[in-house]
Amino acid sequence: MRLKPYIHIILALILFSTLKGHSQSKDISIILQNLYDRILYSNNDIEKLRLNDSVRLLIDNYVTSDSVFVHKFSNLRYLGQIKSPDSKLKIINWNLILRDGSNKYFCYLIRKGEKGKGNKVYKLNGSHNDNSINTNRSYSEKDWYGALYYAIQPYKNDYVVLGIDNGSLFQTRKIIDVLSFTPDGGILFGKNCFIKGKETKLREVLEYSSEGVVSLRIKSPKLIVFDHLDVFSSGHENNTDSYGAGLSFDGYKLKKGNWEFISNIDVKNVRDKK
Repeated sequence: MRLKPYIHIILALILFSTLKGHSQSKDISIILQNLYDRILYSNNDIEKLRLNDSVRLLIDNYVTSDSVFVHKFSNLRYLGQIKSPDSKLKIINWNLILRDGSNKYFCYLIRKGEKGKGNKVYKLNGSHNDNSINTNRSYSEKDWYGALYYAIQPYKNDYVVLGIDNGSLFQTRKIIDVLSFTPDGGILFGKNCFIKGKETKLREVLEYSSEGVVSLRIKSPKLIVFDHLDVFSSGHENNTDSYGAGLSFDGYKLKKGNWEFISNIDVKNVRDKK
C-alpha cells in the first residue's frame, strides 16, 4: 500500500513523456482526481503527505508544459486554476489539511515568457498561522503567508489577487493583495496602495467567523466589493471570530492609481467585471 503514491508518480511521468494533447490531459486529470480523493479519505498524515508529494510532482511537470496557458483541468474540485484577463499569468493552488487541523498551502505562479523565451514558474509553500496576516509589510516566496487565490486582475504592471485562508476552526480570512514581480526576477506580495481613511496599508484582510459566509469579488477592473463586517453581539468587538456579513457592502475603488475604501456600495447599480 505504501508504494501506491509512487506508482502514480511513475505512471504520470510516463504519460507526460509519451502522450500528447487531449488524451494526455484526460489521463493526468484522472490520476489527480484519484490522488485528491485518497488524501480526503485518508486518516493517516504520513500517507496524506506522500499522496500530496505525488500531486506536486504531477503539477511540477504540468506547469512547465507548452499547453499550460491554454489548458485547464476540468472536474478537479480541489485544484484551483485561474488565469489573468491579460493571459500573462496563471495561478494553480490547493491546500492540505492534516489531522491536527494544520492547513498547508501550495501555489504555482506561472508567468508567461516574452516571445522566444520560456515561462517563469514560482513555487510557493505556506501554512496557516493563528497570528493575523500583517497589512503593513510585504511578503516574498520565502515567507509567503499561505492562501488559496481565486480571482486575479491586472493593476498597472502588477496584479490584484483575492485569496482565502480557512485554516482555522474558528476564523476565516479573505485577502485583497497585490502581486508584483521584482527586477531581479523575484515576487512580492503587498503594495502601499490601499487607502482607508487616514491609513494606507499594503493589503486588506477581512477576518470573520468560520461559521459565516462573506463575499469578496472583483466587480470591475476598478472596483472590488465585499460584505460589510458586523459583530454578532455587542461586547465582542475585539474578537474577529464574532464577526460576519452585515446588510451592506463595502469596497475599494481605483482612484488615481490607489485603491480607496468606500462604504455602503449599491451593488445592484454596479456592472460586473467583464
